[in-house]
Amino acid sequence: MKYMFSYDLAETIRNTNQWMGATALAMGSYPAMSVFPNPAMDWLRAWGEVTERSFARMIVKPDWNLPFISLEDGKDHAVEIKPVVERAFGDLLHFNVVGRETKPRKVLLVAPMSGHYATLLRKTVLSLLPDCELYITDWHNARDIPVSEGKFDVEDYTLYLVDFMKELGPDVHVLAVCQPVPLALAATAYLAEEDPKAQPASLTLIGGPVDPEAAPTDVTDFGNSMTMGVLHETMIQRVGYKYAGVGRKVYPGLLQLTSFISMNMNTHAEAFNDQIMRVSKGEGREHDKHNAFYDEYLAVMDMTAEFYLSTVERIFKRREIALNTFSVAGRPVDISKITTVAVKIVEGANDDISAPGQCVAALDLLTGLPDSKKAAHLEPGAGHYGIFAGKSWRNNIRPLVLDFIDANSAKPKANAKKPKPANKNSAA
Repeated sequence: MKYMFSYDLAETIRNTNQWMGATALAMGSYPAMSVFPNPAMDWLRAWGEVTERSFARMIVKPDWNLPFISLEDGKDHAVEIKPVVERAFGDLLHFNVVGRETKPRKVLLVAPMSGHYATLLRKTVLSLLPDCELYITDWHNARDIPVSEGKFDVEDYTLYLVDFMKELGPDVHVLAVCQPVPLALAATAYLAEEDPKAQPASLTLIGGPVDPEAAPTDVTDFGNSMTMGVLHETMIQRVGYKYAGVGRKVYPGLLQLTSFISMNMNTHAEAFNDQIMRVSKGEGREHDKHNAFYDEYLAVMDMTAEFYLSTVERIFKRREIALNTFSVAGRPVDISKITTVAVKIVEGANDDISAPGQCVAALDLLTGLPDSKKAAHLEPGAGHYGIFAGKSWRNNIRPLVLDFIDANSAKPKANAKKPKPANKNSAA
């Protein structure tokens, strides 16, 4: 019960702050307050607006809010989001561009389950939609999943990816971003033995911890310094009475958010102080840069306790992927069995989450894959976010990934340009 109490206490604090913000906003907005202009009341109203919005966003799953897509026909096309596979812990979604012929590039974007929703990849989705038939993994908030649905750990996650790949067929190209990189690699290896014909056409791994020890960061240092017992006692709580998953053990989103913010406390404090001043001066806007970023950043989701703990123990501490000792349901998963799937690695030179070296370690594990099927790209000056959603992604990495997909498609387009090698292993 102590864990459930902690969960409900955190939600009570969040709810109270949201209420205080709404109250301050309402009080500062009274017409009577404008009779005698007072900068202090303008500041109170602005503080209330920013505070209410911030704490309200923490428990709301963001909408995709995808705009119309302009295509070669000169028309704007709406985007429908349709579930292809619906499961208890996550769905496979299809971004259907209405009125457009099916694109030859079929892409599965594997979103992280690391505290934020799949909408964190909104910019990645928008950049790929015009050129691809795009699918994405949409992981559910563990607080909303009844205990009766059972557990969900790294093995279950891997099997979900296996099922999604089977559903989409062997002509799909998989792009895994950050946390799911090692598990996407494991899922492909699992298929290589179980159903080789169901393997994807290519696998692009972007900034993920295949071998965390190849280039240690603060994230890996934290994982190594904490025992599993301490992590269970300090990070794991039971979902409170407010949600359908009452009683389920989780790593709460609010606790994760506290950790995210504490890493850059001064930066966040300055950002919120600046936003309050802008709103008090009438310069704030509904979709300004601050709101666009923090509406997504503050929207956090609970992870199942078993997924979080098994990730730390098996991926970071025991390095099962890096040592090729990972197993699913007692069955060894041998990464060297991947012999036909082209694999491309993308890393950012300034990535402080998955530092250069962690992801490219996958190529050394692919001993059964010829060098002609391997490629790697290190993006100069790019941080973690930039390699999948920033300027580096848009201008440099995305074109390389699309070229890689075309080069490893069964029937590349006749007018497709010959891809430029990412390194000596061009996979072309």
